[in-house]
Amino acid sequence: MGEQPIFSTRAHVFQIDPNTKKNWVPTSKHAVTVSYFYDSTRNVYRIISLDGSKAIINSTITPNMTFTKTSQKFGQWADSRANTVYGLGFSSEHHLSKFAEKFQEFKEAARLAKEKSQEKMELTSTPSQESAGGDLQSPLTPESINGTDDERTPDVTQNSEPRAEPTQNALPFSHSSAISKHWEAELATLKGNNAKLTAALLESTANVKQWKQQLAAYQEEAERLHKRVTELECVSSQANAVHTHKTELNQTIQELEETLKVKEEEIERLKQEIDNARELQEQRDSLTQKLQVLGSIFVIISQEDTRPLPR
Repeated sequence: MGEQPIFSTRAHVFQIDPNTKKNWVPTSKHAVTVSYFYDSTRNVYRIISLDGSKAIINSTITPNMTFTKTSQKFGQWADSRANTVYGLGFSSEHHLSKFAEKFQEFKEAARLAKEKSQEKMELTSTPSQESAGGDLQSPLTPESINGTDDERTPDVTQNSEPRAEPTQNALPFSHSSAISKHWEAELATLKGNNAKLTAALLESTANVKQWKQQLAAYQEEAERLHKRVTELECVSSQANAVHTHKTELNQTIQELEETLKVKEEEIERLKQEIDNARELQEQRDSLTQKLQVLGSIFVIISQEDTRPLPR
């Protein structure tokens, strides 16, 4: 059957920087498909992601792996075989939770598969171990090789070839030694993997501390920006108030200009009236002078009229 995809999602893929072991290095320019695969022939689960034709994730899930959520949309796991730490950035917390659930599910399935495989190996090696144990309890003697004196026959003693029992009895010992070496190698591999996982865990812990520090710095920056936004909003409201006040002043100035224009027109009218009044005054003075002259002439005429006539 081969490998079959059993779950897929999309995420941004990162790997830990191999030099600093602290910073994340993006391995995809955009979100790519990340899939869980099941290999029925080997009974293993793998996480695979391709960016074009390049495999940017090829991680076999083992019972020792742990998927850690480091934020609402980011998670990571260490792969000792690939000697790296993978990180995935999701578009939502729901996608991250779903991926984490599948990781735990397939990790448990990998653990059960490994336990079954170990049980089969133990069952296969049990007869040889029992045989080896029996041989250890019954040391080799001439009787165990060639039988007792009562069982021997003259033909066997004289003509038969040496028996093969020692060689057959030695087979369980060699088989047990091979199994012991196999398990020693497995133990050494597990110790190496454990050391790598421990180192990866320490690195992840250091990364978590660094991320916490970065998060605290981001939170401080966010608070500072929030305060700045609040200040700008206050300034904006003040600017709006100034603009409103300016508009009101402009209206007042316009009204005052119109009033001033009316007053100037009234002043011009009053000036015209004053000029007219002056002309009338001049006419009056002129008439008054004329009247005075006429009055004087009239008096003179009157006096002449009252003078006695000569005789």
